[in-house]
Amino acid sequence: MGEKEARRDELTKESEEGAFWNDQEKAKSVIAEMKSLNGVLKPFGSLLQQSDDLATLIEMADEEGEDSLNDEIRQAVKQATADFEAFELRSMLSGPNDHCNAFVTIHAGAGGTEACDWAEMLLRMYLMWAESHRFKTNIQDREEGGAAGIQTATIHIQGEYVYGYLRGETGVHRLVRNSPYDSAGRRQTSFASVDVLPEIDESIVIEIREVDLKRDVFRCGGPGGQHQNKTESGVRFTHLPTGIAAESRTERSQHKNSANAMALLKSKLIRREEEKREADYAKKYDEKGEISFGNQIRSYVLQPYQLVTDLRTGLKVGNPRALLDGGLDVFIDSYLRWKLSGALPR
Repeated sequence: MGEKEARRDELTKESEEGAFWNDQEKAKSVIAEMKSLNGVLKPFGSLLQQSDDLATLIEMADEEGEDSLNDEIRQAVKQATADFEAFELRSMLSGPNDHCNAFVTIHAGAGGTEACDWAEMLLRMYLMWAESHRFKTNIQDREEGGAAGIQTATIHIQGEYVYGYLRGETGVHRLVRNSPYDSAGRRQTSFASVDVLPEIDESIVIEIREVDLKRDVFRCGGPGGQHQNKTESGVRFTHLPTGIAAESRTERSQHKNSANAMALLKSKLIRREEEKREADYAKKYDEKGEISFGNQIRSYVLQPYQLVTDLRTGLKVGNPRALLDGGLDVFIDSYLRWKLSGALPR
């Protein structure tokens, strides 16, 4: 931690100089780096303090023969262990955009109504995971699936290191279950894709030329209400050189939808560069891989047995209901450790 502390002290000294804010872009970059360093150093300092407090408590119990302190010691050990595990997980998030908020987009794939229902189950899973971590969520885009579920949806999740935690969720998710939409209750396989994008903060400058941008507006149907049905409040931006598109339709204001769509487009462009570096862009990005057999990252089996398998890390968990209720952390931890081991470029 010595190098990180020295770098933080260096940046702190720089930020206290009178001319610090004369260069706005550089200042934002310095602040962002300080925030990232403090995200590791402050929890580390807290762990050291907990260790000292626990050692003192144990010493007191030994000297005074106080069995009454045993419960307090056990509780302190339990808390310190949980805090250390959280710190260990956080220390694995060292990517350039891991500290960012995230956009999570879910698309129903092969399977018709079943797939749309499965896509909505995944939407609920990510919302519940975010709620369990007290992250702020907002559904920015939602297209109903017809008979049930959703065709597509985008969630904006705000919180520290959300993108770093959820980055490994990108890919195709496969569900096997007895169909609630089949009168005979036959077993069905459904697919949905998940794409996780970092929200670009002000310290990261993304320049998009006007000549490279196409802007479309459209009417928004569905649950938005009569106002959205009658006005062209939906906005779609297309980046012409890459063909990448982003849209927003859930706000009543065209101006807000325009801002949301632009933020999402910038995030997609950043994600595209990340995918290129990981040599995986052609297969995964923007649904260029088929959302069906052979492309999945995780399999969720509800019948005839219950098992969730991550096909990258090999992790298997026999309680899919807990996962679908937002219990993602065990898979997030497994993916980050797998990535750290060198199985995936950082």
